[in-house]
Amino acid sequence: MRSRPTRLALATVATLAVAGLGAPALTSPAAAGAGHAHPGKTGKPSEVRFATFNASLNRGAEGQLVADLSTPGNAQAAGAAETIQRADADVVLVNEFDYAEDGEAAELFRDNYLAVGQNGAAPVDYPYYYVAPSNTGVPSGFDLNNNGVVGEPGTQAGGDDSLGFGLFPGQYGMVVYSKYPIATDDVRTFQEFLWKDMPGAVLPDDPATPAPADWYSAEELDVFRLSSKSHWDVPIKLPGRKPVHFLVSHPTPPSFDGTEDRNGRRNHDEIRFWADYVTGGRTASYIYDDQGGTGGLGRGQDFVIAGDQNADPFDGDSYDDAILQLLDHPRVQDPMPTSAGAVDATQRDQRINLTHEGPAEQDTADFADGAPGNLRVDYVLPSERLVVRDTGVFWPTSSDPLFARLIGTFPFPVTDHRLVWLDLGTERPHGR
Repeated sequence: MRSRPTRLALATVATLAVAGLGAPALTSPAAAGAGHAHPGKTGKPSEVRFATFNASLNRGAEGQLVADLSTPGNAQAAGAAETIQRADADVVLVNEFDYAEDGEAAELFRDNYLAVGQNGAAPVDYPYYYVAPSNTGVPSGFDLNNNGVVGEPGTQAGGDDSLGFGLFPGQYGMVVYSKYPIATDDVRTFQEFLWKDMPGAVLPDDPATPAPADWYSAEELDVFRLSSKSHWDVPIKLPGRKPVHFLVSHPTPPSFDGTEDRNGRRNHDEIRFWADYVTGGRTASYIYDDQGGTGGLGRGQDFVIAGDQNADPFDGDSYDDAILQLLDHPRVQDPMPTSAGAVDATQRDQRINLTHEGPAEQDTADFADGAPGNLRVDYVLPSERLVVRDTGVFWPTSSDPLFARLIGTFPFPVTDHRLVWLDLGTERPHGR
């Protein structure tokens, strides 16, 4: 990836029918069940904290996460909950959270873990959540990895040939928790948007043939969706102002492929989707949602883009500087959150990390040290008019008492990702 001197200078200062898996599962205080009568936050706050956390709450078999969360004794889930409690975000996206019908897993994690203080951390109450199906593990009926066979569902080969990699439908899904009401009638999901319907899509090419962009056949492209999981626009109803659109996703890693770079290219266009969406107007006119609506955001709508984007602005395997489509977007602010723990990890892990161009203090994930090393891949990016009060990455150093339990070294006790948070002021946005 090309270097970016201005950012470095700043850093040195610091044929099966393919269908959805069912209707989205939503909850509000009235639907949350006994013991959840908390009305959520209602008074006008001075600031609101948004966060994203890839908690690795994915399991190898369908139903296993529900089983693990049904009782309060799962150590990894407790560590994920404690991390969220210590960050105490008002709105948080959790990536790699297996989808379960009717929001069962989301409710179990909330009730048995988040609502229970973990190791001295205060409980956190999220009266509202949003969860919906994911493309992961949904069979395509085609040989998408071009190895000559259509993989059996539930196997690695079947995962490769699914609409998004997964051993079962909904593996590696996501959930949004909120202390503030969610405008459920206005939520937009884009699970079924086809990759071929994005103008100028960087579709992969089979290097063994002369035809361009032909890794996938026309029949495959007729079912192949852009989102490896899904893209959601979840409006959060904050008191005294218009909703803030929480734009969440989890693009595929730009790896686990070949010279055709099919995952790298898909990652690029999954990120581009939000760039076009927030540009709005004619740029976003090609976009359609799962409910039949078209277009993107208007200029007067504020947003926060969040998620594990699997793309670093300096290092790693991204295709064509994918994340710069957001970081350099005129409607997007990059607060550049940092942590001392990320610097500590680079000094501890060394190897490829010592050759990285990007500033270590901005890393958000502790990956294999041979390649790609520690990277910045998790983002919380506000729209240009919102007032940023503070930002950071929850990454304690190895001398911190929380390190062994919540961070650790490989094999990690919770996850190889770190929670990223952003505080926004609720005063009148810039430009109004």
